[in-house]
Amino acid sequence: MIFFPPAPALAAPAQAGAQLPAPEPPKALPFASLRAEYKWSLRGAKDGGSGTLVVLLQPASGKLVLEVFTFGERLALVDGDAAAGYQVVLPKEQVDRTVAGLADLPLPFLPQTGSVDSLARALAFGEGRGITVRQRDNLGPSRLAYEGLAEDGSALEVELIRKRWLPSN
Repeated sequence: MIFFPPAPALAAPAQAGAQLPAPEPPKALPFASLRAEYKWSLRGAKDGGSGTLVVLLQPASGKLVLEVFTFGERLALVDGDAAAGYQVVLPKEQVDRTVAGLADLPLPFLPQTGSVDSLARALAFGEGRGITVRQRDNLGPSRLAYEGLAEDGSALEVELIRKRWLPSN
């Protein structure tokens, strides 16, 4: 009589559109600074749009330069650091002011993060409250989604698709 070892249990096949479990992120960010470009899209009951989001950040110093474009027109510029605050320029709305932290930025294009470090973690690992990683590649999350809020408080769905990723140490 021949005995065979028990067959290993097979995992159920992944269904189309199913969320993939995120790997455990490393404790430290894999870069000192990051330049990245994303395609953004925004959908809500009253608002919608798409464009380009360009980010330069340095988590250690809290430095952030961010530009939001749609069809070649700049919608927003954010420039500053954690010590001095962040200057926000919204040309169409004639806004030019400085805010103390990232949580005070009037931009639904970004996940609500409290610091440049947490924004870097959101982009590099998909970490953060309400962030869903829809697609990953060897660099990390290539497609992110999260809920934002419009000026009137209504819900917006924001999606970011990574187009360029240039980390440096």
